[in-house]
Amino acid sequence: MEDEETLREKLIELKHEHRDLDQVIERLLERQPVDFLQLQRLKKRKLTLKDTIQKIESQLLPDIIA
Repeated sequence: MEDEETLREKLIELKHEHRDLDQVIERLLERQPVDFLQLQRLKKRKLTLKDTIQKIESQLLPDIIA
């Protein structure tokens, strides 16, 4: 398992990239004609980032057995 500090830094980077993708997608949708292939690729990348963010967050949270 990676060092906790390294995971936290990676989490910050991924969240920043995820937020940036939001802005790029919004701008892409404002332009005509819309490049749906590029839009699909960006959304797929955003979803991959979200999954990775959730995975890292779960690694950082201690397991609680109820």
